[in-house]
Amino acid sequence: MRHGVRLGIDPGDARIGVARSDPSGFLATPVETVPRGRGDLARIAAILAEEEAIEVVVGLPRSLKGGEGPAAAKVRSFAAELARLLAPVPLRLVDERLTTVSAEAMLRDRGRKGGKRRAVVDQAAAVLILQHALDTERATGRAPGEIVEETT
Repeated sequence: MRHGVRLGIDPGDARIGVARSDPSGFLATPVETVPRGRGDLARIAAILAEEEAIEVVVGLPRSLKGGEGPAAAKVRSFAAELARLLAPVPLRLVDERLTTVSAEAMLRDRGRKGGKRRAVVDQAAAVLILQHALDTERATGRAPGEIVEETT
């Protein structure tokens, strides 16, 4: 397992959930929800600097059969922009099937209601994305997902 903080990102149309790992790469925890729009990528870059992260993991929404639709295309575009901004820090796309659904269910089970749940569901989904990536790396010895190449 590589040593260093990683960021997990759950990009949505309205909000971006952000999570971080501990330096040992064992546990993911929520950081914040960044509103989509002007300054969102700059805020993620600032969080990366504050946390001194060595890598960013972005959830890629796939269909249950593993295919990619319009939502995945939007995330790929977002990830390419973010990779350019964060270079040379590597950015990886990892499968995030059902993480938002799982995050909603987890928060509902813990008694979070409507508006309060919506305010943190993106962070919870980012935690699930990052934790899955950390667990996969620990189990396989390889960094998960696909690297997003910096393009100009």
